[in-house]
Amino acid sequence: MLLDATDKKLINLLQNDSKQTTKQLSLQLNLSVTAVYERIKKLEREDIIKEYVAIINKDKIDKSFLVFCHIKLIQHAIKYVSSFEKEITQLDEVSECFHVSGDYDYILKIHVKDMKEYRRFLISKLTSIKNIGSTHSIFTIGEVKNSTRIIL
Repeated sequence: MLLDATDKKLINLLQNDSKQTTKQLSLQLNLSVTAVYERIKKLEREDIIKEYVAIINKDKIDKSFLVFCHIKLIQHAIKYVSSFEKEITQLDEVSECFHVSGDYDYILKIHVKDMKEYRRFLISKLTSIKNIGSTHSIFTIGEVKNSTRIIL
């Protein structure tokens, strides 16, 4: 689906605040409420807009210790890859998992309370997954930029 300038502006507005009403959006886009509603429904049908979420303040829920963990599997056989990917999606502490090229096979984004909780997670959950050859953890010092927006 080709996006026109209005679709792009609509998507950017929704990324900034998805709780805006169609009336508010229509005023910003110089379109009727019905036209905005139909555009949003089309973007949802086309899976351009996948979902609407609330962004949580990690400090307020004791999940502010952010770790990036690099994982290397013992082999790249499809059964090892599939098994790892299935198991990693079951771990609530892992918010994102990327299959990557380079020295490691995966990068995990993990949110926990503190180092003690990360150690418990690493020992009791992560390293219990079969076929992990090695892990390498990177602990964040501070957040410089964190955005969910993809500007069009």
